[in-house]
Amino acid sequence: MHLCQNLDWYRCNLPRCIDTPELEADEMQAMEDLWQHTKTAIADGDYSLVILDELSLALHLNLIPESEVLGLIKQRPQHIDMILTGPNMPSSLMDVADQITEMRRSVCP
Repeated sequence: MHLCQNLDWYRCNLPRCIDTPELEADEMQAMEDLWQHTKTAIADGDYSLVILDELSLALHLNLIPESEVLGLIKQRPQHIDMILTGPNMPSSLMDVADQITEMRRSVCP
């Protein structure tokens, strides 16, 4: 989806949010298609900023191999900044991060 002049948004072609590693074959294909598109767009240098929203969830559910994400980060073109989001990001990804932002919920008195 092209949202405005300089923003493209891609998501899995799924009617639901993924919350389990047990996916139907068409759901796994949708995940694989999105991951392949992401890797190609980064390798081609199509964008200067790439946000992989809720990536840690896909990693936690073993839907995307952590080693592939590490390789993608290390081999990306220099002009691409990447933002990875989600709770409990693996330490291997935190170790290669240029910056880490941690959000915490707090209860106001």
